[in-house]
Amino acid sequence: MAERAAPEVDEDMGDPPAEDEDDGSDRDEEDGDIAWILNDVMEEDEGEAVVVLADNELDLASSEAVPLEAPAERSGHIAVIDGSLMYVWGGYKSAQNLGFFDLYLPRYEMWIYDMEVGVWTKHSCSGNLHKSMSGSCGVCVDGVLYLFGGHHARGNTNRIYRLPLRASSLVWEEMRNLKGVPPSSKDKLGCWVQKNRLVFFGGYGYAPEGPHQGTFEYDESSSFPWDTPRRGWNNHIHILDLETNSWSQPVTTGTSPSPRAAHACATLGSRGYVFGGRYKNYRLNDMYYINLDTWEWHEVVVPQLGPVGRSWHSFTPVSPDQIFLFGGFTTDKQTLSDAWLYCVSRNEWKPFKHGHTDSPRLWHSACAGPDGELFVFGGCANNLISHQRAAHSNKLLVFNVQPKSLFRVCMEAILKHQSRLASCWDCLPKHLLSSLRRRMVIKQLGS
Repeated sequence: MAERAAPEVDEDMGDPPAEDEDDGSDRDEEDGDIAWILNDVMEEDEGEAVVVLADNELDLASSEAVPLEAPAERSGHIAVIDGSLMYVWGGYKSAQNLGFFDLYLPRYEMWIYDMEVGVWTKHSCSGNLHKSMSGSCGVCVDGVLYLFGGHHARGNTNRIYRLPLRASSLVWEEMRNLKGVPPSSKDKLGCWVQKNRLVFFGGYGYAPEGPHQGTFEYDESSSFPWDTPRRGWNNHIHILDLETNSWSQPVTTGTSPSPRAAHACATLGSRGYVFGGRYKNYRLNDMYYINLDTWEWHEVVVPQLGPVGRSWHSFTPVSPDQIFLFGGFTTDKQTLSDAWLYCVSRNEWKPFKHGHTDSPRLWHSACAGPDGELFVFGGCANNLISHQRAAHSNKLLVFNVQPKSLFRVCMEAILKHQSRLASCWDCLPKHLLSSLRRRMVIKQLGS
């Protein structure tokens, strides 16, 4: 059988609900079910198939770390940091032998990257996470990963889950019986975290049921007969209070951003920043922040030239005064590898020189590490909406955005001169000695 050419895909388009619509009460798939669906970023009347990997291919009873070289290549995943560990979950990749077909990564698979020693390990999770997904929103608060929304084989969802990362085993738990009105089902949204509150903004998905603060605009280019309810963009804000387990919507003032999806959010103090994203046929380069105490919106007007409009980028705080922008996808369908630093106190953009200009990325993840480094993982390296095989990546790009800490410099110096200093190591505190020995083992394995 001849391979079907890949369709043009788009970050805002969604899969048709296969048999039923996901209104937050969608039924679970049976174990081993393989569902073929149109890709969740397709264009007009064409689509590429996505196969959802059967969950019974995983040994769910095993909670042991399996040391492997690296996770599979992927886009549309989530990544969060807790201490010196980066957790990567979800997303989708190209199938090996199915032409332009894609598959979601297994829902009970978690990859952990130890930033201290530079090693990946794979862990199995359990619990009641109901689907493999892409385009979800993930954040870590006090050692707990919260996962909201996303896109799966039957459409969008508005379910939310929690995963304690410091427990002896990784067990997903759906957060049920929450008070208040939840967000509509959507993906490609952003989130700010402040004072034990998760604040979700924007996204692409189904229209909300009942009155909502904010704007929802249908995607008129979506003409699928099965796309009912129809989908679109929104600029809604929903707050999940983790202390009261309740949803709410604030009444905002000021000029709010337009509805959008595939944007990026960053929290600095009491400000929640949002940059770019897609709205209709435009990929934006506007920037706003909302005061998370007063709920007043402010548009940020920067006098000098800044980044071009984009979606599917990352926008990550790297200091109390700076946010790091990397990659994305432009209106003229170029995948980007440029990087910028936005300085809040000076209200200015500065291009950031780096050694990864030959590694464009879109729909990747980016996390700031504890030692002045920013870790970009995965994403797509080519034009995701062209008629070619998507170049999903599993490379880890490291950007040194801040000077190394004194601790990091000392550790590297000790390892460099270990033959001369090893006799003194036993005088060090136990946690430093353990860290040095781990680094030494990894260094020897890599040599």
